[in-house]
Amino acid sequence: QKYLCSNCNNILKKALQTLCGHRYCSACLSWIVRNNKNAICQKCKEEDPSTFSEGSLLAEERAFGDAAINKEISELKVHCVTLGCSWSGIMKNFEEHQSLCEYALIPCHTGCGHMVMRKKLADHLENGCVNNVTVCQKCKRSLSSSEYQKHSTRLINKDGCRFSEVGCSFRGSKEKIKEHEKTAVGAHMLLLLQHIKQLKASLCTAAKSANGFVPQSELNLENKLHVFENIVAVLNKEVETSNLEITAFRRQSELDQNIIRGLELKIAELHRCLTQKDAGLSSLHKSLLFSEQASYDGVFLWKITDVGRKLQDSVTGRTVSLYSPAFYTAKYGYKVCLRVYLNGDGTGKGTHVSLFFVVMKGDYDALLPWPFRHKVTFMLLDQNNREHIIDAFRPDLTSASFQRPVNDMNVASGCPMFLPLSKLQSPKYAYVKEDTLFLKCIIETN
Repeated sequence: QKYLCSNCNNILKKALQTLCGHRYCSACLSWIVRNNKNAICQKCKEEDPSTFSEGSLLAEERAFGDAAINKEISELKVHCVTLGCSWSGIMKNFEEHQSLCEYALIPCHTGCGHMVMRKKLADHLENGCVNNVTVCQKCKRSLSSSEYQKHSTRLINKDGCRFSEVGCSFRGSKEKIKEHEKTAVGAHMLLLLQHIKQLKASLCTAAKSANGFVPQSELNLENKLHVFENIVAVLNKEVETSNLEITAFRRQSELDQNIIRGLELKIAELHRCLTQKDAGLSSLHKSLLFSEQASYDGVFLWKITDVGRKLQDSVTGRTVSLYSPAFYTAKYGYKVCLRVYLNGDGTGKGTHVSLFFVVMKGDYDALLPWPFRHKVTFMLLDQNNREHIIDAFRPDLTSASFQRPVNDMNVASGCPMFLPLSKLQSPKYAYVKEDTLFLKCIIETN
C-alpha cells in the first residue's frame, strides 16, 4: 500500500510526500493543486473526515521528494503482463522495457487506425497498411513501401557522375554523387587531361589529312576542347582555394593550440598559488586555534570529549595516549603540555589513568634557567564539585625529562597511577559527565 499514489492508486511515479505524511505522484499532485483551490489531502479525508490539520492542505511547495520510497520502488521485482512476453526485472528497468517490448500493442504511426504488435509493425507497413503509399517524384507512380524501395533502387542505379563523358564510372544516389565529385577532383582532372590530349591528337590528324581544310565536325571538336580547358581551369581554382583554406585552418589551429597551452600554464600557475594560499590559511587557522587554547600563566584546563570512544581506542591500542595543546608558564616562559593514557601506562596499565607532564622545546629556552624546577600539580575535576582528584610532584633535577630539550619534547614524567579506572567509571562520581572530563594542571611559578 505504501507504494501506491493517494490519488490515482497506481504505483508512485516521482513520489512526493506531503506535510500530512501521505504520498502522491509528482504529476498527480500538480494536477490536483492546479484544478482545486485549497485542495485537501484525499487520504486525510478518508482517515478522519471530521478534522483537518493545516498539514492536510496540498501545495507543491509544501511537498518534498521522497528519495527513500523512490529507491525502494525502483528496486521492486516486476514482470511484463503483456501476453506472450516473458520479461522480468526491477522497476527502474521496466519503463525502458515498455518502450521496447515486442509484444506490446501500439497504434500504426501512419494513422490507418490499426493497433499492431510492435514486432509485427514492419510487416504491417510493408504489406497491410493502406496509408503507407509513396509517390515517386520522377515517374509519379503510387507504390507500397517494398515496391518503392525496389523502384527507387533501379532509378538510383541509373544516376552517374557528370564526368562519365570523360571516363568516370562512378554511379550512386544524388548525395553520393555530390560527395564523390567533391573528393575526386584530382582524378577528374587527370581524366580531362587525357581526354584533351586525345582531342588534340584527333584535331592534328584531321588537319593533316585535309591539307589545311578543317571541316565543321573538327570545329565542333575544337569547341569541345575549349570547354574542357575552361572546366580544368575552374577545377584548378577550386583546388587552389581548398589548399588556401586548409593552410589557413592549420595556421588557426596552431594559434589556437598556442592559446590553449598558454591558458593551461596560467591555470597551473593559479592552481599552484591557490595551493600555497590554502596552506597559508591552514597554518594561520592552526596558529589561531593554538592562540585561543594557549595559556600563559602556568594554569591549564584541558577538556577531553568522547571519553568512551577514546578509552576504547586506548584499550585496543588504536590510540594509546593523547597529548594536550601546549601551554606556557609565562608569556616568554617554558613551553609544556600534558600526556594522558586513559587505559594506563607502565605500572598503571590496564588499571589506572596515567597522567604525565612534558617539557617541550620553546622559542625562549636560551633565556630560561635549566633544569626545569617548578612544582607541578595535577587535578581531575569532579563536575559536581565534591571530590577533585589532586596529585603533585617536584621535578627530579637530575632527570633528562627536565633538562633543556634537544628534540621537540622531552620524555614525559608524572603519575602512572593517577586514578583507578574503576573510580573514573563509577556512577558515584562525576569525573566523566556527558562523555567529557576536565584535567587541570597548575605550575608553581613563584
